[in-house]
Amino acid sequence: MLMYPKIDPVALQLGPLAVHWYGLTYLAAFGLFLWLAHRRLAHQPFASVSGPGAWSRRDPEDMLFYGVVGVIAGGRIGYCLFYKPGYYAAHPLEVFAIWQGGMSFHGGMLGVIASQWLYARLRAKPFWQVMDFVAPCVPLGLASGRVGNFINGELWGRAADASLPWAMVFPQSGSMVPRHPSQVYQFLGEGLLLFVLLWLYARRERRPAQVSAMFLVGYGFFRFVAEWFREPDAHLVWLQQSTGLSMGQWLCVPMLVAGVALWLWGQRQPRVTGAAPA
Repeated sequence: MLMYPKIDPVALQLGPLAVHWYGLTYLAAFGLFLWLAHRRLAHQPFASVSGPGAWSRRDPEDMLFYGVVGVIAGGRIGYCLFYKPGYYAAHPLEVFAIWQGGMSFHGGMLGVIASQWLYARLRAKPFWQVMDFVAPCVPLGLASGRVGNFINGELWGRAADASLPWAMVFPQSGSMVPRHPSQVYQFLGEGLLLFVLLWLYARRERRPAQVSAMFLVGYGFFRFVAEWFREPDAHLVWLQQSTGLSMGQWLCVPMLVAGVALWLWGQRQPRVTGAAPA
């Protein structure tokens, strides 16, 4: 088995200012989004849309601004509501203490959806065209975030057989029990593998909402599987023990259902090319 390599979470100290690796992974995620989004402009139907809804190189930058606000606000609110509603109901001001940690992907996803709905409305673009544009650009950013989780030594996995070659001891867990490095599993599954599959799927023109639907199905599946190896939050162990599923898995169930339903709905929609509809 392996020992978790103790990594200083502070990448750079400039006097009283500390630059954390976790913050740098967020910056890397935003940079990857911009890089991929500019490449996505060459895909259909975005390359051929004309008129008021035409796509330009400025669009990814503006979408990123809206998305950053959405992911931070949604991620924090989602964590407070999904994981510790009782605590934050008793300490409402701590909802704003994001420097203490606590972000939820599922809440962040809802925040991004809301922010992109607003962007689409303000820029006269079809909502599902915006979401289908964004979806393949997201998984590498998720992978970057899992790197930050590993550097912080957080979200470690469940106990593993010591004979597992990559089983790892996380002293932060309070024990020397070998565990699954679940951050690495999520990096590979919902990060790299989901990106490859979704990018290849999105390179061909699809019907409205189908690329978004595949993101929901793909992320929901990979996250659901990874949760079998991830240690549940201490205050949510009861949910795992009473239902057999973790909070993360329960939150993935509606994602999977919505993804399948959305793909089937999109299959009945006409392809949209050329000028964007009013």
